[in-house]
Amino acid sequence: MHISVIGTGYVGLVTGACFAEFGVHVTCMDSDSRRIEKLEKGEIPFYEPGIAELVAKGVKEGRLSFTTNIAQAVDKALVIFIAVGTPPSADGSADLSFVKEVGKGIAHHMTSYKVIVTKSTVPVGTGETIREVVKKTQKSPIRFDIVSNPEFLREGSAIEDFMRPNRVVIGADSDQAIAIMKDLYRPLYLIETPIVVTDVPTAELIKYASNAFLATKISFINEIANLCERVGANVQLVAKGMGLDHRIGSKFLHAGPGFGGSCFPKDLAALIQTGERNGYPMQIASAASRVNDIQRGRMVDKIRESVGGLKGKTLAMLGLSFKPNTNDLREAPALAISRELLAEGAAIRTYDPEAMAEACQLIPELQACRDTYHAAEGADALVIMTEWNVFRSLDFDKLKAAMRTPVLLDLRNIYDPERAAVAGFKYVSVGRVSQNP
Repeated sequence: MHISVIGTGYVGLVTGACFAEFGVHVTCMDSDSRRIEKLEKGEIPFYEPGIAELVAKGVKEGRLSFTTNIAQAVDKALVIFIAVGTPPSADGSADLSFVKEVGKGIAHHMTSYKVIVTKSTVPVGTGETIREVVKKTQKSPIRFDIVSNPEFLREGSAIEDFMRPNRVVIGADSDQAIAIMKDLYRPLYLIETPIVVTDVPTAELIKYASNAFLATKISFINEIANLCERVGANVQLVAKGMGLDHRIGSKFLHAGPGFGGSCFPKDLAALIQTGERNGYPMQIASAASRVNDIQRGRMVDKIRESVGGLKGKTLAMLGLSFKPNTNDLREAPALAISRELLAEGAAIRTYDPEAMAEACQLIPELQACRDTYHAAEGADALVIMTEWNVFRSLDFDKLKAAMRTPVLLDLRNIYDPERAAVAGFKYVSVGRVSQNP
């Protein structure tokens, strides 16, 4: 089978490379000629463990190719995945202009039956919108089917998530389209991956409901963490006690500075807007979003209180990406918090293994450093913002010698408070009692 993926961003490239690994012939199409030129040279536009090797393998074995020609992408493929951006509009709703444009492009160049699949996260009703766009744009009526096949890829482990998913969701109203999609995912039958077949609107909502629920778990544990600090409890042990209940589970119960990234904030906003548009306010989703915004402000308060005011202080910040194993800075808590700290007169020396260059372009006031200990030089406090593995085994003696004041703000709770205190640090974390040396 030959498929095409329109859009070579994070979702599109991972999808194309992984299907090529499944033995499918894949054409990845993008209107950005510079991006396609780089991909043809093996240059990947984002950091994701394993993707460069997978792309190189697919190209070498002749199953993965790149083009800027949508006519070529449409003509070759039986299945066409739409994986373009759906950025938030001013009111929080998803901007579907790129999706509609792709729909028109497909319609212009169709000469035979196609299965048109939304891989991008799109609001309920998008499938019908694309159907109407294609019908209106076709030069002559040609049969096609619309499918919703939402992605559930976590940045930093996307390839594993594609190759060994918890489930595959296929939303369609055509037996032929369902059969074709099941055939595409046939390699997953060997590992007994559940295939959830629904209508299109249900599949579209599954993605939003899933992300909203996970975001709510994060906001909930952050609220519990804030209460723990007031009553002297330990949020990590509270989370462990909760997570051992199989009805709750331990995932996404890690207190910190709040969620970020390309999915949770945007998808929550879109779900809230969908509720408003349909006359049903999404109160829990709205509360999760508000708590997340508040949590970032609380982190600024923690830092300010720990160093006795921010004006004239130097802070060493470790980690800028919204999570480890990615260079994605979209909605990253570190950036929002950095702007607040800088606005109050602090200087920030920073280090991130993958996101340094882009972060410093977004916030030129950040002082880029070559490693953790360089960032710590002369600092009044060290702030751990992202839990990269390289930050999990720091040499406390070396840090203490480099810093002006031994203050450690561990906003990801990766260290034992007593160990930090014994090493001579004033230690502040999230949802746990602070420790003094």
